Amino acid sequence: MVKKFGLEVTGPLEPFTEGFAGMLEAQGYALGGARQLVLLAAHLSRWLEEQGLGAGDLTAEVVETFMAEHRSLHRWCRSARSLGPLLAYLRSIDVVGEELPMASGSLAEALLAEFRCYLISQRGFAPSTVEHYVRDARMCLGAWWPDGLIDLETLDAPAIIALLRKEANRLGSPPHRGFVTAMRCLLRFLHSSGRINHSLVEAVPVMSRKGPSIPRAVSTEVAAKLLQSCNTDTVIGRRDFAILTMLSRLGLRVGEVAGMALGDIDWRAGELTIVGKGPDIERLPLPCDVGEAIVAYLTGGRHNGSSRALFLPMVAPYRAMTPIGVASVVRKACDRAGVAPFGPHRLRHMAATETLRAGASLTEVAELLRHRNEKTSAVYARVDQAALGGLARPWPAVVA
Repeated sequence: MVKKFGLEVTGPLEPFTEGFAGMLEAQGYALGGARQLVLLAAHLSRWLEEQGLGAGDLTAEVVETFMAEHRSLHRWCRSARSLGPLLAYLRSIDVVGEELPMASGSLAEALLAEFRCYLISQRGFAPSTVEHYVRDARMCLGAWWPDGLIDLETLDAPAIIALLRKEANRLGSPPHRGFVTAMRCLLRFLHSSGRINHSLVEAVPVMSRKGPSIPRAVSTEVAAKLLQSCNTDTVIGRRDFAILTMLSRLGLRVGEVAGMALGDIDWRAGELTIVGKGPDIERLPLPCDVGEAIVAYLTGGRHNGSSRALFLPMVAPYRAMTPIGVASVVRKACDRAGVAPFGPHRLRHMAATETLRAGASLTEVAELLRHRNEKTSAVYARVDQAALGGLARPWPAVVA
């Protein structure tokens, strides 16, 4: 019995409902929203009992089957995402695995699980990149073997090219480039793991790529307008001011800001720990203005819950903001400041170009941006027109 909500839960999920309700309360859910999620857990628990299943039998297929039946009977919580908080809680206490498995007989899912391990352990990709590649790999397998009967011996160059042509028409150029990269990575995995005898990576055509363009940095005046648009008399204004200050002063990526935790700030040493792409972990100095903006947010209304994330959304659940949420802070600030909207990466460009114009070397710019290869930072040399002008040699005069 979950007394707070006046609900009775029976079935295999009964032992976990009190803890689940406590997690919802810790994350700041309103009473009505939390009651609805516990009620959904009660429905799922009774359904599992009717099917003769336990909590550990929750797979992706089981969840989808339950939600299909639930949607046919009720008009609330109709998406499988509604079960996200419950499944996250069950994962936290090891009742279900980190990823809900498909049916054990699904060869495609077993193959994708190994592909995911390959991307993490051997390629060192970031979690978000891994999920994008696994998603595209699932699309490839479904297109090549729509009946689910995977026969890797039948995979050949014509099948690969046919799928690329189909996806090119559907996705367009930039997304298609990412799909091509994921497919190439899948084919390398299939060959390196011995599942196919010959490498088929060469069957994937190389896409044309433009040369590096000049970074499109915003001006410091525009960045100042974004900061001035934040109403620091409110909690959301103090949070947004701190986010914008970090983006413009330190040149952080949105994922790095979203993933920052309270423990990543060393106040005594005046340093920030930045978790970058893949396994990269770097330390950056904490400028005074950035530290002051963070302190104003932490002491001026940040939700005091169990989450250790630095920046939290303004509504429950109070857990780490997503990269999309951080990007929306920039877009909303553009609207308030009355400037043409732009993405947060242009603030990163601004930090790099202003550092270069202040007299820093490209090596120092690479250290600020945490580029693995200094060649990546070389594109910023094209921004400093004054420095480039000194390298230009006079056109030889023609003597008649």
